[in-house]
Amino acid sequence: MNSTILSTGIRLLIPLFMVFSLYLLFRGHNAPGGGFVAGLVASTGFALYAINYGAVRTRRRFGLNPIFLIAMGLLLAVISGLIPLIVGETFMTGLWLDEITIPVMGKPGTPILFDIGVYLLVAGTILKIIFSLWEE
Repeated sequence: MNSTILSTGIRLLIPLFMVFSLYLLFRGHNAPGGGFVAGLVASTGFALYAINYGAVRTRRRFGLNPIFLIAMGLLLAVISGLIPLIVGETFMTGLWLDEITIPVMGKPGTPILFDIGVYLLVAGTILKIIFSLWEE
């Protein structure tokens, strides 16, 4: 399918979906949102592109490798759980840098690292499912 309306809309929607997903990601550990919802929103833009142009062109255009995204997401989530073990806390204990405050995000720490891992994992999983279905 190659719709002129969808082709035009996608050029505007993909950047908007990505900005909104990053907003949800960085806002999420202090308020509703987070890695899961942000990953779904991010993959929505690429799903629309795949519907219009196909999975092969979408992978080539954006350099998407869903398996790599899934692996990096799992790695970050595990690292966020292991960092507290290094400082003598229990696995998955939240640790924050109290000296730094970043607008929108707040204080960085292991919860945001975990959320970024979930973000990559969810986006990679959804893209893998969409690409697999499209290629069938």
